[in-house]
Amino acid sequence: MMKLLKKAGLALLSSAFLITGYGQSDVPKGWHLKDLKTDGYYGISVNKAYDFLRSKNKKSSSVIVGIIDSGIDTTHEDLRPVLWTNKGEIAGNGIDDDRNGYVDDVHGWNFIGSRDGKENVTKDSYEAARVYWKLKDKYEGKTVSEVPAAEQETFKTWQRAKKEVLKPDENGTDDIFLERIFKMMKVGDEIIRIDLKKEKYTVKDLTDYRATTFNANQFKTFLTSISKDNNSDDISNKDLLENIEQDIEKMNNKKQPPEPFRDEVVKDNYDDINDRYYGNNNVLVNEESAMHGTHVAGIVGAARNNDKGMDGVADNVQIMSIRAVPNGDEHDKDIALAIRYAADNGARVINMSFGKGFSPEKKWVDDAVKYAVTKGVLLVHAAGNDKQDNDTTFNFPSAYYLDKSRPATWITVGASGPDAKSGLVANFSNYGKKEVDVFAPGVLIYSTLPGGDTYGNQQGTSMAAPVVTGLAALIMSYYPGLSAVQVKEIIERSVLKPDTKVTNPETRTEVPLSDLSVTGGIVNAYEAVKLAETYKGSSNKAVKPAARKRHK
Repeated sequence: MMKLLKKAGLALLSSAFLITGYGQSDVPKGWHLKDLKTDGYYGISVNKAYDFLRSKNKKSSSVIVGIIDSGIDTTHEDLRPVLWTNKGEIAGNGIDDDRNGYVDDVHGWNFIGSRDGKENVTKDSYEAARVYWKLKDKYEGKTVSEVPAAEQETFKTWQRAKKEVLKPDENGTDDIFLERIFKMMKVGDEIIRIDLKKEKYTVKDLTDYRATTFNANQFKTFLTSISKDNNSDDISNKDLLENIEQDIEKMNNKKQPPEPFRDEVVKDNYDDINDRYYGNNNVLVNEESAMHGTHVAGIVGAARNNDKGMDGVADNVQIMSIRAVPNGDEHDKDIALAIRYAADNGARVINMSFGKGFSPEKKWVDDAVKYAVTKGVLLVHAAGNDKQDNDTTFNFPSAYYLDKSRPATWITVGASGPDAKSGLVANFSNYGKKEVDVFAPGVLIYSTLPGGDTYGNQQGTSMAAPVVTGLAALIMSYYPGLSAVQVKEIIERSVLKPDTKVTNPETRTEVPLSDLSVTGGIVNAYEAVKLAETYKGSSNKAVKPAARKRHK
């Protein structure tokens, strides 16, 4: 969430995508793959892992990885060779050839688009606002004692949503002031775009730019200040304006219900989980919406050793794109069906670099997770970027069901940094002695970006999760006889445990990493494959893909 500070008459932001504390030049590109002993960085020792596998004459088999995210640039030079292709479909014929209910799902499926493919959801509201306004008339003015026993948990969730939606801005910024700033910024941005002849630009593009108007100069100053404060040259004009707009929307949610962005486009019966064959096959939509998912995909499995931008963790994957995450909070139904789609179409690992604080249809997601577990799928989830303790707060989808039992093949991932000097635990990462299993590199991770041949740094637990997903796929690829439960165990048992204390992101106190996670360690590919070699069932016996459901 953005925090607004008054400085020089402007609002300065510090958002989830504007993560402070690490400079662009502090670490080399691809540090997350490097080795502590040979390179000096707490990477995952990928090259050593592949050297070990070669020494054992191990051969790999392809592993399908489902990436539930905002979309993927399927034209990218480093991703085209590793895309999953549905062999049961004939591309572009408008027929559901494999009869799975999804027409022309060649590289995956888009659950947040119209059936005719003409419209797609790119932004959405926040779940707290959706929950608050949906139940406001029902629960406003009531106490717990006045609510039926069967509705007690729903009522408590509504109360929590109400508190979240109606809480005052911590910096005292009102919506009128923010909207005035936003209008001024949009005018300045428009002038700069015309002057630069660019729709999207960063502070690097403004180095030699001389503003032609007051508003343009203000916006240049604004973007420059934000970039400097966050040690990042990659924050764009669009990023900045989108985040101001999100804050305005949250302020407006105090007075009125959020817009039904998804419902106006998708037009399914949202209340019916069995109404599942909606959406379209456009898993890219546009470069802006696919930014996050494309970066995640590259971390997992961008083509290795091809002399292009960067290398993924896993070297023999098929990346399946399932688009279900907009700019805003995802909907439980879309996530539940995305998990089922991945499981039904052969995914052995599912990456979930998203999250939210409310899950009103959690039962649907739980049922989908249970289904994936029965299919032998490993689910990898990002811990979140709010520097909060997941043991005492909410982060959905969660590693526990409504009945508090837990899926056997779920891993929650926090973000680690490159070295002890800059911080082995990222200063934005969520943590949890019970709820965060492992840490993995998530600071200044260099990976694929939309545009065909574009690359850049991003950071967050969203980047740490695909490091673990890639590691899981690597293990499954070379040891296909291992189950998802065994792979989870291997990843967790093979972590490197720092011999120094780390900084708690929330309290800023020095603690053992074991206080912030279940394992107290950072994942390591070399140690993982060495351990996998000792497991029974680690032969190269291939695992058959999950049986595909037929749509009648």
